[in-house]
Amino acid sequence: MQTKVVQYLTGLAAALVLLATAPGAVAAAPQPPTRTAHATDQEADAWQPPLSTRGRYIVDATGRRFRLRSANWDGAQGSWTGSGSTADPANHHAGQNSYGIPLGLDRVPLPELLADFHDLGINSIRLPFSNEMIHATAAVPDAAVTANPQLRGRTPLQIYDAVVTALTQDGFAVVLNNHTNTSRWCCGIDGNERWNSSQSTGQWADDWVFMARRYASDPRVVGADLYNEVRRDILDDPDWGAGDEHDWFAAAQLAADRILTEANPDLLIVIEGINWTGLPVDGLPHGRPTLTPARTLSHTLVATHKLVYSAHFYGYTGPHHSGATGIGETHDPRYQDLTREELYRELTDEAFFITEEGRHYTAPVWISEFGIGVGETGAAARTWFGNITDYFADHDADFAYWPLVGWEGHDDWALLRYDTEGHRHGILDPADWRGTAWSHLMTAPTHTGPVAPVPTWRMLTTDHGDQVQSLRVRAGGDWDPGAYKAACPDGLRLIGLSHTAGRGLCTDTGVGDLRAEGNARTVVTDERHVPQGGDWASGYTKFQCPSGQFLIGYSRRGGRVSAALCAPARIALGGTGRTVWFDRSDNRPAEADGGDYAYGDYKGQCADNEYAAGIAFTTRLGSTAGPAAVLCRTLS
Repeated sequence: MQTKVVQYLTGLAAALVLLATAPGAVAAAPQPPTRTAHATDQEADAWQPPLSTRGRYIVDATGRRFRLRSANWDGAQGSWTGSGSTADPANHHAGQNSYGIPLGLDRVPLPELLADFHDLGINSIRLPFSNEMIHATAAVPDAAVTANPQLRGRTPLQIYDAVVTALTQDGFAVVLNNHTNTSRWCCGIDGNERWNSSQSTGQWADDWVFMARRYASDPRVVGADLYNEVRRDILDDPDWGAGDEHDWFAAAQLAADRILTEANPDLLIVIEGINWTGLPVDGLPHGRPTLTPARTLSHTLVATHKLVYSAHFYGYTGPHHSGATGIGETHDPRYQDLTREELYRELTDEAFFITEEGRHYTAPVWISEFGIGVGETGAAARTWFGNITDYFADHDADFAYWPLVGWEGHDDWALLRYDTEGHRHGILDPADWRGTAWSHLMTAPTHTGPVAPVPTWRMLTTDHGDQVQSLRVRAGGDWDPGAYKAACPDGLRLIGLSHTAGRGLCTDTGVGDLRAEGNARTVVTDERHVPQGGDWASGYTKFQCPSGQFLIGYSRRGGRVSAALCAPARIALGGTGRTVWFDRSDNRPAEADGGDYAYGDYKGQCADNEYAAGIAFTTRLGSTAGPAAVLCRTLS
């Protein structure tokens, strides 16, 4: 958010310069969506919660497209910059003391603020908060709510409650955003670099369960944006799947699971990519991974249609540029230094590849922060803003501008700025140069109306433990104690396995939810279900489902197959089958959907019109005891 990354990485670089002892293929662009009519206010008002996903789109409860046309109403995450007295406005970002509540409540009555939001054309609000805000017990001073005296005497969380209620009653969708641990302006070396920088991962997840439960009765609270701009601290990088204390992939998976199972199963789960790793020093590795790790390791939630990925883009930063000037500045290009074509390639490579249909990572992408100041005079920065809003319009992207509200004469990035008398200034003024690009973004043709269902593909991983994503399987208890277990989410079947990596691929392609009602299942640990004369993998141990059942999961002990998990089908299954071997090379259908769910490992996969009915492996000395073949049978 404007200067925050610069402050963070400038400070980080300064610290690391003192500590350091050494100096140091473009993805295919997603196909543009089919365009229909311009979205109308009437359509926005008619949306029905809860929200879910269908492929790359977010849809409402009726299956109609709901495009997140959003802005960030910040303040509740904190505004203090970390030095000097918190009582001095000069020590707050842009001289604006938010008092730990959304900005503007001191200057404008809530109903007028919401009317102005509607004038912008937005339909949703990303509403940041800090973990410190949740636990604060002192009432905010009266000066913080001068224009809203009904809020006097309330704590920051109680005022956050009132803001949420006002927004949702006025028709806005609200996405809760855990922005920081402490109520300090993001993003410095400030104890907010990661979800667990100033607290444990368990405490962080507990706070998320608390917040999700708090608003569970309000259906227009539609999403949980798990954490903001995960990045390096002085000593450590965040990672995506390493299984350590800095593993953002695992932490997000944990929080998502707890929110959906303990608090509110209707929420969208928004997972932002990694914002920064490495030292911003020429010659040393550094950069902005964003969502690129999801190409080979993506999230699979217990609720299949609730995952949304997100990313942030600002012109003064770059794919390998911290955004700093001076200390912490490298010779890497900033986004605003790129040509239009180069920028478009980077946006696709770093984020929008996620919207490609038919992949294990396919999901909507929400650009939950981007922005620029009205006072910006640089040609490169202004051109960048036009280019990136053109890209969002051309790709029918979900977005959230940063920030929504500011004080006139203080934060010129805000879409709406208010003076001490409550008068509005901002992007709706004819003199605001940003208005042309904003108008194009808000009025460009967009996909509206019903979104057709598409096949779902999700990956399973047992890299560091269990990934049992079926609530129906969980209800039946531990089906292979001591083993690493994986099971497809309810509604999906297992269609692919890797040879040594413990990975699997799930789908509903061809038939939808194949499983019969109830929680019946069969754990297969021997060959009793292989019929006489039906040896489909001679010389190998075969775990085969009983007749009329199909694979939904598997387990392993080290590198050895431990069990197959089967479930009865709701339809009569075909008996014609074939053996798909993958112990010496990949064996997948030509141009198979699903993507590379086990990068660098051999994989086997049934065809879209087949189901997996068995796993074969060998324990011969010198051989790998992982899956070597699957039995694929026709669905009907």
